[in-house]
Amino acid sequence: MTPVTIYHNPACGTSRNTLALIRNSGVEPTVVEYLKTPPTRGELADLIRRMGVPVRAVLREKGTPFAELGLGDPALGDDQLLDAMMAHPILINRPIVVTPLGVRLCRPSEAVLDILPDAQRGAFAKEDGEQVVDAAGQRIDKAS
Repeated sequence: MTPVTIYHNPACGTSRNTLALIRNSGVEPTVVEYLKTPPTRGELADLIRRMGVPVRAVLREKGTPFAELGLGDPALGDDQLLDAMMAHPILINRPIVVTPLGVRLCRPSEAVLDILPDAQRGAFAKEDGEQVVDAAGQRIDKAS
């Protein structure tokens, strides 16, 4: 079985949709409810490094103490942003998915399809009804 880990918040629709897409590929991932069991500072820094994005790109604003903590200040460095995420794990944007093909912040949820080693096993629609995968297990291109 392909090892897949999702840093998940069950209260988040995007996170729930991503988890369902992983399961639709036939994989039961390791689910880390990061609000209950946050990654260590080193683990978080490593995930961000492996995603190839700036620390600020993983910082969640909506529904968090982002504004109250003044985290929009561009003078704040990576260490200060990581400190804030360690003190307030809700600031870690989600879901982050780790597979043998890479690490990705899966927003939108179908971004997970780019790093899942196993194909989708059937049609998939998000919680809001949006079709993402057709009956043949193929990603639906929104541009068409």
